[in-house]
Amino acid sequence: MPTVFHLGLLLCWAVVLGYWAITALRAKPVTRSESRARQFLAYWLPLIIAVLLLGPGHWFGHGWLREQFVPHSLPVYTLGLLLCAAGAALALWSRWQLGRNWSGNVQIKQAHELISSGPYAHVRNPIYSGFLLMFSGTALVVGDWRGVIAVAIVFASFWVKLRQEERFLAAHFGPAYSAYAARTRRLIPGLL
Repeated sequence: MPTVFHLGLLLCWAVVLGYWAITALRAKPVTRSESRARQFLAYWLPLIIAVLLLGPGHWFGHGWLREQFVPHSLPVYTLGLLLCAAGAALALWSRWQLGRNWSGNVQIKQAHELISSGPYAHVRNPIYSGFLLMFSGTALVVGDWRGVIAVAIVFASFWVKLRQEERFLAAHFGPAYSAYAARTRRLIPGLL
């Protein structure tokens, strides 16, 4: 992969993760949370595996994980970087919209507010949508089957997590959350 695309992906991820780290310090205190063991096994471990799958190709030798699912070409690299940048923009906007209500784990915060504006007017989990775009873009640039597997792992992890979040939010907000869920989709406006 040409250096400019590698640096572009790194910049997208660094900006998002840096913003996450800085703004996490201002999150509201927690009133309800899942166990740390469930958080690690259901969410963090799959993300770690996905990130490792997207790591340097030489880690995987010459096996089927290194087989290309798309050509290593300038148009594919460009599309991948654009998807990653679009995902970063969506994740940042969504995170900003949540403000102090954000949490990295499934939690209810003190004075938790139901956010339904900005990207949340269209989907209930736009941060996950953004991260899925970022992982998908990164997988395109990598171009190997290991990228497809990484995206599938991230999707499965996010699906488990968003369903648990929705249970927490439905229990906390009751009919207001049910009405919100009835008019929005989970990840993709009008589809999913």
